[in-house]
Amino acid sequence: MSARSRIRSAVAAAFVSPRRQALARDVWALSRRLSGGRARIDYFHQADDPYSHLAVQMLGALGDRYDAEIRVWLVPPPEPAAAPESERLGALGLRDAAEVAQARALRFPSAARQPGPDLKALAEQALAGRLGRSGFSREATEIGEALWSGDAAALTRLATAVSADPVAALRTGEAERRRRGHYLGAMFCFEGEWFWGVDRLGLLEGRLAARGLDREPGAAPLAPALEPQLAPRSVGGDGGVIELWFSFRSPYSWLVFPRIRALAAHYGAELRLRFILPMVMRGLPVPPPKRNYITLDCKREADRLGLPFGRIVDPVGAGAERALAVLHHAIALGKGEDFAELGLRAAFADGIALAEDGGLVEVAARAGLKRDQVFEALADESWRTVAETNRQALFEAGLWGAPSFRFNGGPARWGQDRLRALEEEILRAG
Repeated sequence: MSARSRIRSAVAAAFVSPRRQALARDVWALSRRLSGGRARIDYFHQADDPYSHLAVQMLGALGDRYDAEIRVWLVPPPEPAAAPESERLGALGLRDAAEVAQARALRFPSAARQPGPDLKALAEQALAGRLGRSGFSREATEIGEALWSGDAAALTRLATAVSADPVAALRTGEAERRRRGHYLGAMFCFEGEWFWGVDRLGLLEGRLAARGLDREPGAAPLAPALEPQLAPRSVGGDGGVIELWFSFRSPYSWLVFPRIRALAAHYGAELRLRFILPMVMRGLPVPPPKRNYITLDCKREADRLGLPFGRIVDPVGAGAERALAVLHHAIALGKGEDFAELGLRAAFADGIALAEDGGLVEVAARAGLKRDQVFEALADESWRTVAETNRQALFEAGLWGAPSFRFNGGPARWGQDRLRALEEEILRAG
């Protein structure tokens, strides 16, 4: 491997190393103790974000369970570069939030629709006037339900009942979020570490418990991760088809791949690989704060799942293209799943450069491909047509990023956190 690739891998490993992260946490904790302050969770709430509506419902229970102050900040939507494809993201958020709410016994209006600017402004006014109040979780939930239900009368009543400057509140919240290095709503921050919505609340609970802040030690977390259960299979049927859109540059694709592969095998489903180019190679930028958060989040999730992660050699550009060329041929040879999983592991866990002949040949050999087959694949550009067809199919399904998946042509889901929902759909199909 080239010296440049080795250096990149070493830098990435240092960035996600448990020792560095533990030191950063201890510095935060020491600073708090020296100032005599109480442990504090900062929560960043975005009025027109469905995931914020779910997260804010947990604030009361979180404050009761853990000995930490919760400070709420009102924030605007992220910049377009950090959250591209806003229309698709909005439509997905409504559908996904309703499903998450049902799975976690939370509330989300069944007929929710994306609010217009007037309703959003009323909600921000109502929220800004209630920041710092002890019943914020309950009041914010009421405001959110009115917003997502399109109840203008209720929002007007809630907004006019308080006197506040939402513009100033949003400006202050955005400045604080930016100062701390983030960009999204529905975010919790504790000792410099970020946790997204109810999907990561269980990890935050673990951090709070590790600091001795759990008032009910040993009790079940408020929001555990929702993982597939691999229920006993019913007899009969062909198992159906799971389509998986993934990218060799997506670390979440690495986290999902061995799990969705095991899920498909357990239920006798065909796993159909629909590879796509990385977002950045399709003109969708990934700003540095987003890239840093994703890397650290993936490390935590990998640790939770027992998967290796951290020796990263970014395959963007030539690495991704060469891996896709070989994958296209590997699929035809019946070795696609092996090569895809090993290629993702190589990029995000093994520190192997897919852009270099030595690295690509090594990964291919692990998957049972010969050196001659690798170079034959590299000389064939037909993978580009397939990747473009897969991209178009993904957009037609209402999504745009990796990993995404669907079962038997049903609703497409995005993200490695949604495998439990995929499993439930398989079980419903019998």
